Amino acid sequence: MFDNIIKLLPDNIANQIAAGEVVQRPASVVKELLENSIDAAATSIQLIVKDAGKTLIQVTDNGSGMSDTDARLSFERHATSKITNADDLYALRTLGFRGEALASIAAVAQVELKTKTHDAISGTHIIIEANEVLSQKPCSATTGSNFSIKNLFYNVPARRNFLKSNPVEMRHIIDEFLHIALPYYNVNISLHHNDLELYNLPSSSLEQRALSLLGSSYKQMLVAVDEDTSIVKITGYVGKPEVAKKTRGDQFFFVNRRYIKSPMLHHAVASAYESLMTKDKYASYVLFLEIHPEKIDINVHPTKHEIKFEDERHIYTILNATVRQALGQLLPNIHALPAQSLVASSNYVTQSMNSSTILQNRNPATYNPQDTLHSRNQQQQWQALIDDTLAQKNQSLATPLPHIVPSIFDADDHDTKYSMPYQLHSQYIISPIRNGFIIINQEAAHQRILFERFLDKLHQRKGNVQRVLFPKTIDFSPSNALLLNEIMDDILAIGFELQPLGPHTFLVNGVPNEMQNDDEQRVIESILEQYKDNKNKLRMPHSESIAKSLAFNAGIKKGKTLNEREMKQLIDELFACQQPEHSPFGDKTYIRVGLDELTRMLV
Repeated sequence: MFDNIIKLLPDNIANQIAAGEVVQRPASVVKELLENSIDAAATSIQLIVKDAGKTLIQVTDNGSGMSDTDARLSFERHATSKITNADDLYALRTLGFRGEALASIAAVAQVELKTKTHDAISGTHIIIEANEVLSQKPCSATTGSNFSIKNLFYNVPARRNFLKSNPVEMRHIIDEFLHIALPYYNVNISLHHNDLELYNLPSSSLEQRALSLLGSSYKQMLVAVDEDTSIVKITGYVGKPEVAKKTRGDQFFFVNRRYIKSPMLHHAVASAYESLMTKDKYASYVLFLEIHPEKIDINVHPTKHEIKFEDERHIYTILNATVRQALGQLLPNIHALPAQSLVASSNYVTQSMNSSTILQNRNPATYNPQDTLHSRNQQQQWQALIDDTLAQKNQSLATPLPHIVPSIFDADDHDTKYSMPYQLHSQYIISPIRNGFIIINQEAAHQRILFERFLDKLHQRKGNVQRVLFPKTIDFSPSNALLLNEIMDDILAIGFELQPLGPHTFLVNGVPNEMQNDDEQRVIESILEQYKDNKNKLRMPHSESIAKSLAFNAGIKKGKTLNEREMKQLIDELFACQQPEHSPFGDKTYIRVGLDELTRMLV
């Protein structure tokens, strides 16, 4: 006879297991508490964190508050004021609805709550540890709620040990802060970390809020999006192709003001940029979709970042067409492809679909079939525009190194009569050698030279600084400022001289010798983007990532005319490199063509 082996888990263990899905890191707590404040109709929210949320996460709001009974019930599992039956899941207008968050947080932290409704004489003060109520009593409080979450995972040390460094955890917290601050731009909201104010955002317009969060430099980079159809309303901004980045950091989708992740929606936007930028770049966007709650399902995952659409194909088509139209505004002399044509041409639309009912704000009477003839020319002109935009200002090569005879050449190849290099289309260098000639990609070659030079400086911690005549003040977003401080030692070692002036403001007193007439902020932001991209893919040591980015920015570009001395110098320095065959990005730096091969080609 066998003994029964299945047993009910104690509540405290069950709650800790449930907390593993909802509370993955300090940012998870920030997300849940900020969403509760929004659902409580707060117009002012203050977020305070210490040690990246490991020691303290405090959220204070002026929302509706809770009665003493509701305050106590709010920490029970599946206790919620948002829904009463299953049908309510398809009419949700609130951010929260599961009733799991506070119970999960209380299972793995020390929690203190002070709350009061507007018509109550006094408030309620509750102290909970590991889901055990230690104290509940009346207190003096203002209308709203004040949650203090202390010592997260204090009773689950294994989980606490898995947390990342403070800068990493703080970046996750800032991400969750952005996910609330962007869509709820009408709410006063602030963020303090270790007594340092990172954000203090008053109620404003969407454009003002986006620029406050993403940086004022975005003002000239964003294109407005606005489309209202019978299926979905789309508003927000998309970035110009020339400012696309190597990481997806500045990409936001909100459905009914809830932040979501959707590969389908991202593909709809990315395909609108098709042929406008390279495949390794990601466009920036802040897009808001308003859809009837009955047409979506958000009860997919505890984080509520995933969503299902009832009508995916039409939403894909409309979003793609809307972004294409917005991008078409950047070239006023080119006819924008009409919305009807964009919708009808999508692979996601059935033949029976009537595009005029989807984009109901477009007048079919103004549609000109001849406009479709412009589409191919439009793509070609777009590409030309991007090439022109990405072309960098002329830069001279760095201080010449001692003349080194590359091993690829025989001694006789350096006879002046035969070894004079030639430049082709200001992009390639052709240099005769005894048995043929080599063709060098000047951009890739110089990137290899600078990459190894910067890498050597990082290893020696000794970069050459060129002092600027007029120091320049540059501002970064708080998340980029945190990242910059994380790699500041390497930034200084490579030749930058930066002086902090505030939480995310720096004074540039010097730059690496190799940089000439560059935009210091653009170069540093490019380094940060490359660093983030490298961290996401875990491809190389971060010193190589920094050297790689700086080599790209400081290197000469195609279109730069070189004189004979500069071409010879580049050739000498390239073949003095440890790995001259490829750029740090994997591109070939040169090809060698022998006389025998040339003869065969001409027969």
